[in-house]
Amino acid sequence: MEFDIVTLSRLQFAITALYHFLFVPLTLGLSVLLAIMETVYVMTGRKIWRQMTKFWGSLFGINFVMGVATGIVMEFQFGMNWSYYSHYVGDIFGAPLAIEGLMAFFLEATFVGLFFFGWDRLSKVGHLVATYCVAAGSNFSALWILIANGWMQNPVGARFNPQTMRMEITDFFAVVTNPVAQAKFVHTVSAGYVAASVFVLGVSSWYLLKGRHSELAKRSMTVAASFGLAASLSVVVLGDESGYLSTEHQKMKLAAIEAMWNTEPAPAAFTAFGFPDQQARETHYAVHIPWVMGMIGTRSLDTQIPGINQQVMAAREHIVKGIVAYDALQKIRAAGRETEVSPETRAAFEDNSKWLGYALLLKRYVDDPGKATPAEITKAANDTVPQVFPLFWSFRIMVGIGMFLILLTGTFFVLSARRSLDRHPWLLRVALWAIPLPWIAIEAGWFVAEFGRQPWIIEGVLPTAVAVSDLGAASVLATIAGFVAIYTVLFIVEMGLMIKAIKHGPEPDRDPEAILVSPHLVAAE
Repeated sequence: MEFDIVTLSRLQFAITALYHFLFVPLTLGLSVLLAIMETVYVMTGRKIWRQMTKFWGSLFGINFVMGVATGIVMEFQFGMNWSYYSHYVGDIFGAPLAIEGLMAFFLEATFVGLFFFGWDRLSKVGHLVATYCVAAGSNFSALWILIANGWMQNPVGARFNPQTMRMEITDFFAVVTNPVAQAKFVHTVSAGYVAASVFVLGVSSWYLLKGRHSELAKRSMTVAASFGLAASLSVVVLGDESGYLSTEHQKMKLAAIEAMWNTEPAPAAFTAFGFPDQQARETHYAVHIPWVMGMIGTRSLDTQIPGINQQVMAAREHIVKGIVAYDALQKIRAAGRETEVSPETRAAFEDNSKWLGYALLLKRYVDDPGKATPAEITKAANDTVPQVFPLFWSFRIMVGIGMFLILLTGTFFVLSARRSLDRHPWLLRVALWAIPLPWIAIEAGWFVAEFGRQPWIIEGVLPTAVAVSDLGAASVLATIAGFVAIYTVLFIVEMGLMIKAIKHGPEPDRDPEAILVSPHLVAAE
């Protein structure tokens, strides 16, 4: 990999995003678990459920603060490191980000305050409503972020304006209902639910192993096992939907994930194991499962999935058409006024404008794509292939962990139904040591989603290499070092606070009715 400004800017954003997403899944999942626990408290009036809600809520609060602190920086990076990207698609990409900030974040932050400080000031139902609003705010925040990200994966509802040299929104409803964005949203939040469930399972298992807070731990495990099993199964179903949509919108990513170098007869086999060799364009020691990939990717037995080599050939054709659009665009820009553009030039641009982004791939090799040589066009076409080996194995790590978590949550679901959660200490230890696994799977999933669409920052529209700001390598290196240092300190602080809170355990819960009695009256009595 070349050590240039593009690589450094990608590295910086990847580091901040991966750090940030250490905190997001737990926030998404715990917010819903808190709503479930408090609902039981309001319905039954049993104080143990109030105590559970407050205890897990304290861990939610620590994590929420860290998530906000690490997330704010990411939005500023678009202007700092990706200025041309911000100029090119700001009208579209900025809208969901603004809505996320104005509606979801403020909704969430406001009701988080009511959750922590309203226990003795709100009625039971009023506080429960605030808790549900916290959960809704968390998930709305994820929705708008993933609408923005989904548009980068599948740019719909927009068109390129040759006069302003910007993408402009034409159908906001299409942006919001983008099938890729919706699939990513439900898949991502379900993964967050799994992470929170496994976290609650693991911490509760530690309490049972230590013989502490057994009643709270067992009830927490029952809720987490049930919720976690449902979420784990939904992750598989929704992940399948994402794979199916990749067949339609991101064929190269899907082929790279499977290390499918050449188009296979339908239905294609799934490569369970192997070592992809990108230079030789083959996978060594491959173990195939017949038909599985074809059925997952196309949901049929007769539809082919195009291989990497065939897609490179298609990309070369797209680049040639993109050059025609690029040349026509220069003539349109030179004309100055729409009336001075010849019908032939206008027709050439309209017929080939969808391939303009492919011509921009040549900017890496030549300033004017119209002057590119056949060799440079071939290089640009080969650039459309992402790094296969890390994608191949990241996807399999994610899937393998997902299958294990279904087994884990399913096992504890059965144990909770049999009221035997504390009869198998070795299973409790497994649950405790499994706490990091959802985060490993989630980070691997984000790597597949984002690294897999390279070299595009917007699929088929804008190459990553063109979108970067004109910064010095030293400046970006300095900020990378600063972010790593600060975020590492924040992570250590967060882990320290979480561990301290867990070791301390839940606070003894006071009778809420007694709080309404004046301390002076109590003393007088």
